[in-house]
Order: sequence, then C-alpha cells, then structure tokens
Amino acid sequence: PVTVVVWGDYECPFTSRYMATLEQLKEAHGPDRLRVVWKHNPLPFHRNARPAHLAAEAVFRLGGAEAFWKFHALAFANQRALTPESLEAWAAEAGVDRAAFRASVERQQQLEPKVEQDLAAGKAVGVRGTPASFINGVFVSGAQPIDKLRSVIDEQLRAAEELRRSGVPRERVYATLSAQNRERAPAPAPPSTPAEDDRTVWKVPVDGSPTRGNPAAPVTLVMFSDLECPFCRKVAPTLDGLEKKYGQQLRLVFKHNPLPFHRRAEPAAELALEARAQKGDAAFWEACELLRQGSLEDADLEAHARTLGLDVARAQKAIAARRHAARIERDRNLADDLEAKGTPHFFINGRRIVGAQPAEKFEALIDEQLAHAAKLVAAGTPPAKVYDALQKDAKAGTPPERILAPAPTRANPGKGAKPGASVTIQMFADFQCPFCKRVQPTLDEIIAAYPGKVRVVFRHLPLPFHRQAPLAAEASVEAFRQKGEAGFWAMAQRLWEHQSEGLGREALERHAAAIGLDVAKLGAALDSGAHRAAVEADSKLAARLHITGTPSFAINDYFLSGAQSVTRFKRLV
Repeated sequence: PVTVVVWGDYECPFTSRYMATLEQLKEAHGPDRLRVVWKHNPLPFHRNARPAHLAAEAVFRLGGAEAFWKFHALAFANQRALTPESLEAWAAEAGVDRAAFRASVERQQQLEPKVEQDLAAGKAVGVRGTPASFINGVFVSGAQPIDKLRSVIDEQLRAAEELRRSGVPRERVYATLSAQNRERAPAPAPPSTPAEDDRTVWKVPVDGSPTRGNPAAPVTLVMFSDLECPFCRKVAPTLDGLEKKYGQQLRLVFKHNPLPFHRRAEPAAELALEARAQKGDAAFWEACELLRQGSLEDADLEAHARTLGLDVARAQKAIAARRHAARIERDRNLADDLEAKGTPHFFINGRRIVGAQPAEKFEALIDEQLAHAAKLVAAGTPPAKVYDALQKDAKAGTPPERILAPAPTRANPGKGAKPGASVTIQMFADFQCPFCKRVQPTLDEIIAAYPGKVRVVFRHLPLPFHRQAPLAAEASVEAFRQKGEAGFWAMAQRLWEHQSEGLGREALERHAAAIGLDVAKLGAALDSGAHRAAVEADSKLAARLHITGTPSFAINDYFLSGAQSVTRFKRLV
C-alpha cells in the first residue's frame, strides 16, 4: 500500500545515506507493505554519476530487478570508486555477463532515453536535488531522519487501511492515495538559485605549482590532470585555444592527480617535474606535451628525457627514487579535499568545471570572471592581486569525514602493530566482497610503511545480498578461537583467494583443513551458531555508525569508504 519513489544520484552521499535508511524501513515493514521505486537523477557536477546510472540501467535490462538492486547496493557501498572497472565488476557480481554489459554500455544511446525520461519526470514534479522522494505522493526533500520517514509511512498505512475498509481494491490503493496527496500538496516552488557547485568559489592555492602565462593575469585556470588520461589529452587543444584567445588575461596552473588505475601516470608525472627541476617551467610544459602523445614505459620516458635535453641519468634516478612524490602527494590531497575525483578537473578563479568540456563552456566562465576581475580592479585591487582577493573568502575543501567508533578489544582479530598502536584501522569487511579482497595488499603496504605504528583490526559486516558471507564470517571466528590471530588471517586469506569458487559449507571445511584447524570443532561451531553473536555484534556496530558497505574503515576517528588507494590511506594515517 505504500510506495516510495526516489530520485537519486549514485555519487551523492546524501542519497547513499537515504537509501540505507529506506533499507531499514523495508526490513521493518516487509515487501508486502512497503516498496521502493528508483528514478535516475545524476547531478551535472558529479562527473562519475551519469556513467554509473547508465551502467545501472544496463544491468536492469540485462539481469532484471534482482540484478539491478544488487548492483545498486554495490554502487552505494563503494561510492568513491565509480570507475568503469568497478561498474563492470559490480555488474558481474550482480549476475550479468561482462561481455553483454560492456556491449550495452557502449551502446549508451539506447540507455540515455530512460535516464533523460527520469530527469524530465523529476523536473516536472519539482525535484531540484538529491535525494528527493514521494511517499504515496507526499514529497520528502533530502535525506530525512528515519523517524520523519516512519511517521509519513505510518500515516499512509493508516490511510490505506481506511481505503480498504471503504471498499477500494488493494491494487488501487496506491494510485488513489497518490492522487489525493498530490491534490493536497502545494505547487512545486520554482528553482531559486543554481546548485551550489555551479557557483561556489573554491580555495585552490597555486602553492608553487607549474604555471604558464601572465603571473598577473586576472583569470587563473587550475587544472588537475593525469598524463596517461585520454580525456586530458583530448582537452589539450581546447586549452591551447583559450591561451591564444585570452593571451595575457589567462594564467594556467598544473596540478598532478595520477589516477590509481593508470599504471604509468605517476612515473610520467615524476619525469615532468624532474624536467621542471632541471630546466624550469617551460621544460615542464614541453614534457607534458610529449608525455601525452603515447606510450609511457621506462624506455619511452628515457627517450623523452633525451628529447627534452635533460641529464638522462639524473632523470632516471629521480623517477626510480620518486624524488617528486611529495609534490604529487600534495596535489592529490588537494584534489581529494576539493572532491576533484577524476581528470581533467578545472577551477577557473576557483569555479569548478568537470571534464573535457567544449571551449564554449570554458569561455563563458572566463568571460564572466574577466568582468568580475575588472570590477575588483576598478575598486582598487591591484591586477596582480585579483586571484588572491577572490581566494580570500573562497570555500575550503571538504575535510576528511569523522567517525566515533569504539576501540576494539582483544576479541577482535588484528595484525600489524600491537594493540594500543598509534593508529588503529578498523576494517568492516565481507568475505564475499571482491573489493575487500582487493584492498588487502594496500593494508599490508600501509602496515609495512609504518612499522610498529599501525594495527589493522577486523570487524564483520556480511552484506545481506552475499548469502554465504555470514557463515564464512562465523568460520573465521572459529579459526581465531582455535589458532589466534595467525589462524584468523590465514583463514581470511584463503576465503578471499578462493572467493570466486563459492564459500559454502564444504568449501569452508576444506579451507579450515588446509590451515590446520580441527574441522570437527569447526562443524560443531557452525551447526550450533556458536559465533553468530560475535558476527552480529560487529554488524550492529556498523549499523549504529551508519556504515552500510564494504570495505569501510575507521582509521582512529576518521572514516574511509571503499577499496581506496594507498595515498588515501596514508593521508589519514
């Protein structure tokens, strides 16, 4: 009798929080009393949202509703990893053939109409942001607390019962209530101002980065780029055209953001920075132009160093020793603060432009900023200080999310430093989760990078759509009981290594035998549910902390979601 229609965005953290709340309500009311309908609403300033929505639509068409909701849950659980590789992996985990998925996504013109249809429908009923929902036609804006939603749902359930008693057929209850509620609702308010991201001026310091153009230019364009990124290569002629058009009125600033899935992006960045160290900014920009042209293997970098007239031996040593890693890391951290997740990503006098946009998009914003700069100069701001003046009151980047997780006890298996270490990483994980498997080498690298200072502690969070995960979690607790932390991690490693083979009872016993556990005792523990309470205690803790996906991490009192890069972990550590 109650239907919640949600317009959401896969990259929106508030939509993620809202969907987690709806899951709790669905579990409480059951499928016969509450259903959720999803509508696509990718926001324009979320660069990774639209591809994720197209992927979700492809999964729905190929695998139906069950596959869609599995994919949907994985996307929100790993919201900061909306890469093409992740989308394909989630589609496969949802049961969709990889080749069919790739083919469908490549024919995105067949998927776009549904997304556009949902966007238009949302606009027609007053949807201005995400999440936005209608509960039997009652409009709910934003990620409201569960008590607010519960009161609306309870009211609609009571109204549904009254309709049924008055003789309205069950199948007509939702339509009747929706029509009544829409009639009573006020007309949607007209849009007031553009979304914040369209107008926000962000604090983007030049901070000694490579520049090109007039240092006193009234407009500063800061680019976050990856020298292996095809979209960065695609936008380069556009930037050249802007420099020709605006001349002394435009300054370019380069920030490095080598993406983790571009294997050679960081060595390329090292060479570009070494060119700058040896021969100045002009050599840096020349290096960038060369590096964007093709292969970036060691031999190619050596050839580029020769072309640039560098001391080749010195350049090779710089790349091998990661001599400029601190600069790259600083740029990455700034990109992270500014949520400049992909490349290319631009800030024009602090105003954001995402992706390889056409020249007209850049020109419109540059022209606007030139007019603004002219007013500042007329009011007495020296031309060379315009950018500083604009940055003075700019919005700083988003700080890392905080979390108040209770300290683990000796009942929670850990590795690395001893209990009480300077940094404790509590990992909420699921043995059927491919991203939990993927992040393990990263955690081992972090432990090695900070000897004796970082401890990784395991917390169980078997996700509801991973049916074999709860029993696997119980088996790992038994491994801990029998053989301590070494036994737990040995079992965990085997469960992740053999994840694709399934984690049924027979597989669990086989893995237990392989690491020397008493299989009979394991069987007895699984039969009796001896460790179910321990697993459920961690899951309840995750719920209290509003952690809904895996892997998720409490790094002392900082929160990190997903199988993130070593850089992201190191920053919080």
